[in-house]
Amino acid sequence: MDNRDTTPSLSKAPNPEYDHLSNDELQELLDPALLPRHIAIIMDGNGRWAELRGLPRISGHTEGIKSVREMTALCLELGIPNLTIYAFSQENWKRPAHEINALMLLLERFLQSELDELVERGIRFRAIGRIDSLPASALKWVRKVERETAQRDKLTLTVALSYGGRSEIVDAVRRLAADCQAGAVSPTQIDEPFLEKYLSTQGLPDPDLLIRTSGEARISNFLLWQLAYTEMYFTPTLWPDFRRREGLLALLDYQRRERRFGRLPNPSYPQ
Repeated sequence: MDNRDTTPSLSKAPNPEYDHLSNDELQELLDPALLPRHIAIIMDGNGRWAELRGLPRISGHTEGIKSVREMTALCLELGIPNLTIYAFSQENWKRPAHEINALMLLLERFLQSELDELVERGIRFRAIGRIDSLPASALKWVRKVERETAQRDKLTLTVALSYGGRSEIVDAVRRLAADCQAGAVSPTQIDEPFLEKYLSTQGLPDPDLLIRTSGEARISNFLLWQLAYTEMYFTPTLWPDFRRREGLLALLDYQRRERRFGRLPNPSYPQ
């Protein structure tokens, strides 16, 4: 059965090499041995998606939730154990109050509606960032969903909220400095793995693949420490249009990369 997405889009970029293939055929091209263990996504373009259609900006964020669901489902299906999404940055607090309020309400409704599904599908929900900055009602639901999904182990869905990469490192150094001052840590113990224990992503592998939508080619203060050797995939597709097919295309692109981590090229690596 041909399950190509034929929905008109204002933002999809052409992929002529794969245009004739169905989603199932694209998936068959994936090598299970080369799938990432951790995907991070900067979900950009929600507001533009809505504006192109003459809709309120929040409509783009609402539609973008469908893309979150599709990427979560794809990770579960393929056995990719970690997905991290950039939902709200510290810089986003500078947006108009009415938009921030709408986004916080949308977050709260998402958590309320998805909790049972997360538990049933074995998805652990984690929030990173300066979470205490969230409104009390949204914060209550973030903590509730974290608690009730804490023992799920098929997929860890990490959501960055009120997050900034630089502030994450500053917060980690502050905690480490406090432990040094208290005598619990000696400066001679500190190396990269030791410092990583103080980051909010402690326990997660670094992302293998970063996806950013909407045509922007920057990381916008996201996971600055963790992205040191991450492969990056930039697409002009706006986030609400980034569905299963786009996810498969990103994974196929990732599998063409040779990840050297500073080593010389491997002559046996498939080109």
